[in-house]
Amino acid sequence: MPDASERIDALVAGLPDGRGETLAALRRTLLAADPALVEEWKWRGAPVWSRGGIVCVAAVLEDRVKVTFPRGAGLPDPDRLFNNGLGGGRWRAVDLRPGDRIPKRAWTRLVRAAVALNLSKAAPSGRGGRSRATGGKAPGPAAKPVLLSGGNPQIPKGDGDGPVQAYLAALPAWKRAVGRRLDALVVRTVPGVRKAVRWNSPFYGVEGRGWFLSFHAIARYVKVAFFKGASLRPLPPVASKVPGVRYLHVHEGEWPDDDLLADWIRQAAALPGEDLF
Repeated sequence: MPDASERIDALVAGLPDGRGETLAALRRTLLAADPALVEEWKWRGAPVWSRGGIVCVAAVLEDRVKVTFPRGAGLPDPDRLFNNGLGGGRWRAVDLRPGDRIPKRAWTRLVRAAVALNLSKAAPSGRGGRSRATGGKAPGPAAKPVLLSGGNPQIPKGDGDGPVQAYLAALPAWKRAVGRRLDALVVRTVPGVRKAVRWNSPFYGVEGRGWFLSFHAIARYVKVAFFKGASLRPLPPVASKVPGVRYLHVHEGEWPDDDLLADWIRQAAALPGEDLF
């Protein structure tokens, strides 16, 4: 059975008019805004992009592509992208007609705000230290991080090795071993590597040159993202809808050749990185 990304590919290819081009452009913009978005296929034919919950859903209608944000009413929209459902209690939508421009910066802001809202759902509310996730009681210092979709830990954003180690410690079972091995290999290969946790993922970079690598726990594998992966030789095996990005999927019981992975890391660190935050 084809996976969600393959089904979205087929949907785009099967649209004979400008709606296919619109959906393809939307998809590229979403994945560029957050490469950790997960593509899903729901409700017998709807492309869905998720992280910590549904970010948005696309519906192909007769004359347009409708992009619905289920929690859109809670999102800032200074660029006024929303043009449908403005009176709704929770959802908001953007109707895109063939030929409509998709402004990258505005969509990036909207997508990242939607992801941040999803990831905050189980976080403390900020009112007297109380948390909805703990029934109104402030969590103690030993409270375990919440595991989100795919077993990915929910870790507050932070810079340095501390937040990354908290992320690694909270990974479940075999994914923890993969994460720790990846982290150790990056540290060994790139002395003085810069670390941070953002959007519940560890990021690795070089001071003054941006970020070159991140990884994220998915249900069946750990997804390693090389932000300039298209420039690496040989190419990391998994293509991305985001230009320039390539992925490595590490499944349970598997591990790539250490020398090859270290060489990819070394090459990636030497390239100009991405200024993602």
